[in-house]
Amino acid sequence: MVAPHPLSDPPDIVEAKAALRRLMRDRPPPTPGETALLIDVMRAAAGDAHAHCVASLWPLEGEPDLRPLAHALHGAGRQVALPETTPRGHPLRFRRWTPDTPMRPGRFGTRFPDGPYAEPDLIFVPLLCFDRRGFRLGYGGGYYDRTLAERPDARAIGFAFSRQEVAFVPTGPYDVALDHVATEHGVITCAKGA
Repeated sequence: MVAPHPLSDPPDIVEAKAALRRLMRDRPPPTPGETALLIDVMRAAAGDAHAHCVASLWPLEGEPDLRPLAHALHGAGRQVALPETTPRGHPLRFRRWTPDTPMRPGRFGTRFPDGPYAEPDLIFVPLLCFDRRGFRLGYGGGYYDRTLAERPDARAIGFAFSRQEVAFVPTGPYDVALDHVATEHGVITCAKGA
């Protein structure tokens, strides 16, 4: 028998999250216009945060393509970092990206820059859904919760489309609430776990 992971949720929370993930994965993909609006909001949020190094991500199927955001931030003189997916149970590591940096294949179909490690002061966090308390439902690996717990000084802003907002995200003891979520309509200030 395999021992439970030390950051495991109770069984009832695991099932509630799994049910919500199934529901949210059936949502329609974003349109190019929605993605462009979201990127505009995220770019403005990075400027408002006065971030020196911004962590974005390379798209997976079904996620918004944030490569134009990475190019815009780089063009504005910001450092851009992208995550390297570590073995399960570990926080993400970030590597510096430039338009000339070669990309390497990573775990779970991800790609990451073949560049030096970076320490972002702003992390854009992907999600399947979120609520106004700032809780998010990710893909189930716990990577971003571990990463945010390890980097409490970094500002974290979730990003999603407005149709991904739900009334309540089931939470376990290790879920980290976000202060803000960027959508195509603007940045939502969350109640931070209230």
